[in-house]
Amino acid sequence: MTQKKIPMRQCIGCGEMFPKRDLIRVVRSAEGEVSLDMTGRLPGRGAYICKSVECLRLAQKNHRLERSFSCRIAPEVYEVMANALAEADGNS
Repeated sequence: MTQKKIPMRQCIGCGEMFPKRDLIRVVRSAEGEVSLDMTGRLPGRGAYICKSVECLRLAQKNHRLERSFSCRIAPEVYEVMANALAEADGNS
């Protein structure tokens, strides 16, 4: 029997490869709204990030999400995502 292939994704913060289920998807909807997708099933353009606020800050500093989504992202959106990541980290 062959082992099932594990999908890998690259964190846009630290640049390391991780199994897809270990990362959180950041999604830009058709309306242009950027948010965290904890389920990984929302429609729209996606990018992946580690479950740490540090990786989100690194992605913000280097404008990696803006480059991935080809749009400007307000600092308030990063704050909302950082709070959601911190809350999710506290629950696990």
